[in-house]
Amino acid sequence: MSFPILHAKVEGTGIPLLILHGFLGMSDNWKSLGVQYAEAGYEVHMLDLRNHGRSFHSEIFTYTAMAQDVLAYCHANQLTRIHLIGHSMGGKVAMNLATMYPNLVEKLIVADIGPKYYPPHHQDILKGLAAVDFSKNLDRQAVEEVLKQYISIDSVRQFLMKSLFWKTPGQLAFRFNVIVFLASYDEVGAALPANQRFDQPTLFLRGGVSNYILEHDFDAIRSQFAVAQFATIPDVGHWLHAENPTAFYHLTMNFFKETLI
Repeated sequence: MSFPILHAKVEGTGIPLLILHGFLGMSDNWKSLGVQYAEAGYEVHMLDLRNHGRSFHSEIFTYTAMAQDVLAYCHANQLTRIHLIGHSMGGKVAMNLATMYPNLVEKLIVADIGPKYYPPHHQDILKGLAAVDFSKNLDRQAVEEVLKQYISIDSVRQFLMKSLFWKTPGQLAFRFNVIVFLASYDEVGAALPANQRFDQPTLFLRGGVSNYILEHDFDAIRSQFAVAQFATIPDVGHWLHAENPTAFYHLTMNFFKETLI
């Protein structure tokens, strides 16, 4: 029995580096940084996780399933030892993959997320996405007008609208699977199982004005990631790689080269 393989954008040649986007994102969000990593000697695989981007849709939406998707992708592409970056939800997938299959992951970077449980906090976004009725043949401006009723921050709306595409001539749709997200939203905040551990080099990189990883979380993180290191990018929030890509690139490259400062 064959299983669908995740869609990915691949840049460069060299050390395999997989990048996993966050909730409601896609591989395109990492294009600029992906090119930089490729120029530094990496074969960069920017994946679309299930129910996102151009990857397959599924009613099963758990971290175990998503980690197994990434494992299947590695097997399909003969990747036996990788470096791994995951942001937010993608960071949770990355932690699950590393702890479930530690021989696969040589170095792990988790961007602004911890292994703990996070309460639901995207309800307004999901309500806005669910309110968009594509059967009315909306154009992009009309979609944004609907989203404005639920989402006041312009940058958030623009981020979500990057996943709009022409499903058929004259018919827009979102690439992500809103129906499954609404049904399975509690899964997004799920904690990494307490018995899962990873002993290889790991960097937890956080935004200075984000509250996703707090200093009092460090000990709990080290209980599951024994050699975890921590670094902070000042004056940025949860989208640290987009808000300060230069600092993000240098900190991650320094970690990959084992010279984190």
